[in-house]
Amino acid sequence: MTQPSAQSSAQSSTTELVLASSSRWRRELLDRLQLPYQCHSPDIDETPHPGETPRALVHRLALSKANAVAAHFPHHYVIGSDQVAVFEGDILGKPHTAEKACANLARFSGQRVTFLTGLALLDTRHQRHQVHIEPFEVVFRTLSTQEIETYVAKEQPLDSAGSFRMEGLGIALFEKLEGRDPNALIGLPLIALCDMLRQAGLDPLGQP
Repeated sequence: MTQPSAQSSAQSSTTELVLASSSRWRRELLDRLQLPYQCHSPDIDETPHPGETPRALVHRLALSKANAVAAHFPHHYVIGSDQVAVFEGDILGKPHTAEKACANLARFSGQRVTFLTGLALLDTRHQRHQVHIEPFEVVFRTLSTQEIETYVAKEQPLDSAGSFRMEGLGIALFEKLEGRDPNALIGLPLIALCDMLRQAGLDPLGQP
């Protein structure tokens, strides 16, 4: 089901931009650019392919999400995004259960974890696309079992790659953050997206 953004419902009929996501966190990030847009949830299988690298996975899923809704928007720019955590060679997506979230955070305690966010912008009118992969690193504090269990119980980060929400209480888990754009940790790297939009002719600062 298509949903207009909160600030742009009156303009939805002329909106060129579509966010291929049901995530309210990504909507809140995209709201910051003050461009009218619509939302449409993609329906894709996010299972990694055998032997697929983390970079190849987020590249494929970001573009697949955009392509999944493209048929509904033949004259639009569609944004797709996907994220994974990478630790000790393992690709870690959404934990889905509290037990898995706790286990992930116990592994991360005192360690550095790399997050990769794939970002795609699909021009459905001309069948062109741009794809960018934004890396970001997180250094976790040394966490006690009680801290981990308390965090998971309070925030229930079961649908978040890495088993935390940086935009919420998850910030208390970290010793430091390293990367160009902390918005990538929430799921939408806005610096890269602004670059893509400018190349597509939708400069956020070009609007009157």
